Amino acid sequence: MKFTAGQIAEYLNGTVEGDPDVTVDDVSRIEEGKPGTLAFLSNPKYEKHLYTTGASIVLLSKGFMPAKKIRCTLVWVDDAYEAIASLLQLREEMKPRPSGIAGNAYVDDTAVAGDNVYVGHYAVISKGAVLGDNVIVHPQAYIGDNVRIGNGTVIHPGVKVYHDCIIGRGCTLHAGVVVGSDGFGFAPQSDKNYKKIPQVGNVVIEDHVEIGANCTIDRAMMGSTIIRQGVKLDNLIQVAHNVEIGRNTVIAAQTGIAGSTKVGADCMIGGQAGIVGHLTIADGTRIAAQSGVASGITEKNTTVQGSPSFLYGKYQRSYVLYKKLPQLFERLQKIEDELDKAKQSGK
Repeated sequence: MKFTAGQIAEYLNGTVEGDPDVTVDDVSRIEEGKPGTLAFLSNPKYEKHLYTTGASIVLLSKGFMPAKKIRCTLVWVDDAYEAIASLLQLREEMKPRPSGIAGNAYVDDTAVAGDNVYVGHYAVISKGAVLGDNVIVHPQAYIGDNVRIGNGTVIHPGVKVYHDCIIGRGCTLHAGVVVGSDGFGFAPQSDKNYKKIPQVGNVVIEDHVEIGANCTIDRAMMGSTIIRQGVKLDNLIQVAHNVEIGRNTVIAAQTGIAGSTKVGADCMIGGQAGIVGHLTIADGTRIAAQSGVASGITEKNTTVQGSPSFLYGKYQRSYVLYKKLPQLFERLQKIEDELDKAKQSGK
């Protein structure tokens, strides 16, 4: 479907500079732009491509000052990154959605499905499960006993949701996600073996949560592991039993959060971070990539880095010294050599 620059500007409450009737039917990265596509610029490091791009339309944030003449039509918006996100979301919403229940899917007689539900090939909907309106369950997904899934949630292929778990409205679970597998609970015995502790809780995922591919969210030993509203999890994240992640927190790939830790709202956690168990992480905390958090963070809006982590500013200053350690060691050796020579000469 084609859209003109004028239509795009109207949808985004933006303004057109250039030909309002130029059309696009696809999007492209600004460095790979070609005729008939729309691109955007939000990161200054890509500005050089703005002057050479072949894209027909480019979204720019108001206040940006081009250094050269731009050949393509521009749509000026308040925030180019937010604008492209809105357009891409609109594009996704315009795609035809699947509907109906595939003949080779299994839906238990006691399961309840709302209006306009889709269940794909070889998916399993177990006894007592409840699917809200407009839920999409893609092929080969498994929905366990008594699971509840809210309106408009999308379950991608191969997702496994174990019994008694609850998923809210407007959520997206990408391929390979496992929700509600047992937490890592084993009691050491006198004979050095380990006795499994039954995990009798569940997982509660609130509304508008997105969970990336191959994440695992363990069920609670007792009570619930809770993912609050608006949380966004990247791929390959481990959330252990009885963890709670606060509203609108975002976590990058390969992060692990150990049992019973409470992560606050509006936090940002970089990739490959590790957080030990039974901690409290304050609202607004920022944890740099590859950090190891071994103690609680009580002050809101704190930024930490390192393993073990400590305040970001102190870490940066410490790292400057760390990089100089070889030079400092050489200087120390020279000083020791000079002192030895002085002693030998009797000075």
